[in-house]
Amino acid sequence: MSWKDTERAIAARNEAGRRNPVSGRGGQADVEWPGVAFEVKHRRLLPRWLAKAVSQAVQAAAADGSLPVVLLHEEGRRHDNDYVIIRLKDFESLLKGRGGPTA
Repeated sequence: MSWKDTERAIAARNEAGRRNPVSGRGGQADVEWPGVAFEVKHRRLLPRWLAKAVSQAVQAAAADGSLPVVLLHEEGRRHDNDYVIIRLKDFESLLKGRGGPTA
């Protein structure tokens, strides 16, 4: 699967999703859903430590049905610039919970 195919697949997961074929210029997102601007990064492999962190979050959340989240913080940076990583299916569930359109 190419990066273009990945962008198309993400756009198709939401009935109102749209892929911008010429993104990266002029501040356009790769894929847009209502209220969401995706910058899609397609890689052959993601870092193993990231996959392990997600797995740990999923395992911890399973006990009480919480949302599994990985928070990434860079030393010396403000916490309001930290990154929040969640699985796409969990993100879609959040959107459904607030009444947003999902496929």
